[in-house]
Amino acid sequence: MVSEKTARHPLEYAIGKILIQQDLVRSGERLLVGVSAGADSMALLHLLAAHAKTRQLHLVAAYVDHGLRPRETPLEWACVREAARSLGCAADRVMVRAREAAAQKGQSLEHAARELRYQAFTELGKKWETEILAVAHTADDQVEEVLLRLLRGSGRKALSGMRLRSGQVIRPLLGVRKQELVRYLSDREISFCCDSSNEDRRFLRNRIRLDLLPLLESDYDPGVRQALLKTAANLQEDEDLLEGLLEECWPQVVAMLPAEEGLPAARLDRRSFGRLHVALQRRLLEKLLWAVESAARFEQILAIRTLALEGQVGQELHLSKGLRVRVSRDALLFSYPQGRGPWRGRLYG
Repeated sequence: MVSEKTARHPLEYAIGKILIQQDLVRSGERLLVGVSAGADSMALLHLLAAHAKTRQLHLVAAYVDHGLRPRETPLEWACVREAARSLGCAADRVMVRAREAAAQKGQSLEHAARELRYQAFTELGKKWETEILAVAHTADDQVEEVLLRLLRGSGRKALSGMRLRSGQVIRPLLGVRKQELVRYLSDREISFCCDSSNEDRRFLRNRIRLDLLPLLESDYDPGVRQALLKTAANLQEDEDLLEGLLEECWPQVVAMLPAEEGLPAARLDRRSFGRLHVALQRRLLEKLLWAVESAARFEQILAIRTLALEGQVGQELHLSKGLRVRVSRDALLFSYPQGRGPWRGRLYG
């Protein structure tokens, strides 16, 4: 007879179904699990561990200390380490200095911390030879992310929100509300820690969660969270269609050229480009800028589009870090003629 405590929990069933139906993990894979000791990530670790034996999964709990809360992090790391021990999986940590990185790069503390965190996950993934990184983003995080991106004026792709899977990163809890996870932790008598920085209103994301969303729910629409989730889901379906169309037209419009001194170069066919819908043109230019290892800022995309459609032979567009876009009769040519670095002057004449 299976005891009530050891019987499969309904949420464990639900997550197991998601892992299989969405093909998030395969039997025998090694997973690095981002665990901060907070409620969401502790629930994620235990939910994955509930399927580790049947799916033959190898889990490593990864804790990143950002150097911001020295009084709290020792207890958090001890909590993660003890949970991993009780579940029979490994645990490891990396210490980073988010405040110093933010000052050096002129970034927000949130941005710098996130960047360093994923760099740390990459290092730990190599160390432990894991194939997948599992993170604990929830439905509540999705709502906050979509609203944050909306306030920043992001485009359709960004407003489609986070995906269950992005490359080697999986988010098994993306359809689960935080209150369900807290209830699961209570049912299983699982300890977790509370991060004091989550109450710090200096961070925009916290103000959205603590102030803006409650205001929208109380004064405008109590169903605003579900509405934002539905919008993100609809946009993801649209994005899938557009991405498929982009993959079809890419070979006819773009040719990657042989690299010179290790630097990427590309050719864009102006006539084929001009036949595309403007939505595909913008997406194609975004992908092309990434392909030549350049930033894909909206203003740059618009400038390159104008150059492709209206530019005169010999015109040039000077982008950051030495990237030049030159107009020929039939094409735009993307290259780093003087290497990767700022310089003045035209390519020719």
